[in-house]
Amino acid sequence: MHDAMYDEDDPLLARVRALARALPDIDEKVSHGRPAFFTVKVFAYYGGSLKVDGEWVQHPQFVVVQAAPEDRDALRQSPGAYAPGYLGASGWTGLDLTGTTDWDEVAEILEDSYRCTAPSRLVTLLPQA
Repeated sequence: MHDAMYDEDDPLLARVRALARALPDIDEKVSHGRPAFFTVKVFAYYGGSLKVDGEWVQHPQFVVVQAAPEDRDALRQSPGAYAPGYLGASGWTGLDLTGTTDWDEVAEILEDSYRCTAPSRLVTLLPQA
């Protein structure tokens, strides 16, 4: 079991949590010390890490999502985006969250990740893309 690597009172976590909970039939768990949002599969993690010069650097205020293969490169070109340790090789992308974050864009990115991972019966509950 991993120690918690997040602050429950983090206002950015609260924003991500609210956006994730707006999606159909999601749940939350702590996975590897970080909040994870899922249906059957995880569609978003709050926080991540990246190996820099052989050392793990924590990114506590990032959202880590799965993009559709055709959208992955474009997402990774976004300012503040990175391929997180372990998950990056499987297509996951971390996005920096700041005081100037476009939360409408984060909502769209979370929905896209949800569409990539949720069962089709849940995806049909979303508005048409």
